[in-house]
Amino acid sequence: MRLRSILVACVAIAWWFATNGWAAEAPASERPNFVLIVVDDMGYSDPGCYGGEIQTPNIDELAANGIRFAEFYNCSRCCQTRASLLTGAYPQRIGMAEFGHTLDASVPTLAENLGDNGYSTAMVGKWHLSELPLSPRAGQRILWMNHELELDIPFAAVDSYPTRRGFDRFYGVIWGVVSHYDPFSLTDGESPVRSVPDDYYITDAISERSAQ
Repeated sequence: MRLRSILVACVAIAWWFATNGWAAEAPASERPNFVLIVVDDMGYSDPGCYGGEIQTPNIDELAANGIRFAEFYNCSRCCQTRASLLTGAYPQRIGMAEFGHTLDASVPTLAENLGDNGYSTAMVGKWHLSELPLSPRAGQRILWMNHELELDIPFAAVDSYPTRRGFDRFYGVIWGVVSHYDPFSLTDGESPVRSVPDDYYITDAISERSAQ
């Protein structure tokens, strides 16, 4: 995962407001809204504002009216990068040195800090910060992920879901590797989404939910 500079700036600003009590002191009408966008598998030079051949007019407009970094870093892996963005800590310090682990519950997230300061919070998209259940394994797990086996168990420990880590609302996938057309571990709040329309495409669904 590679993150755009605008995202890093948003996180830094949000952390400052959340940890310095500014949000709690200011009237609700004066509190700024924050939107953090994390993009998987996007190269540094992909957006037009960095010389890419892909047309990205909305990102280009944000860059033209904001700040672009000439040099910045991330954790080079999706889970670890998201964990650091959410907590401000190195992933190995919060139980996320490897894939498939659960984000340390004792470390507050950005969403929890903002919530403590009067903000409403929501997350849409991929979580992938919860340890997978120990069973099923092997072939049964593949069948479960392919919707060929129905199991009445959560996709991970529910107390590790986004809604238990500071987000008032959540729509997206708990696991990391899913189909765009019939995504496994799709969850609305804490409830599994059992079926989707024939024309379902998760990118469109995420965009629509984000705008709500």
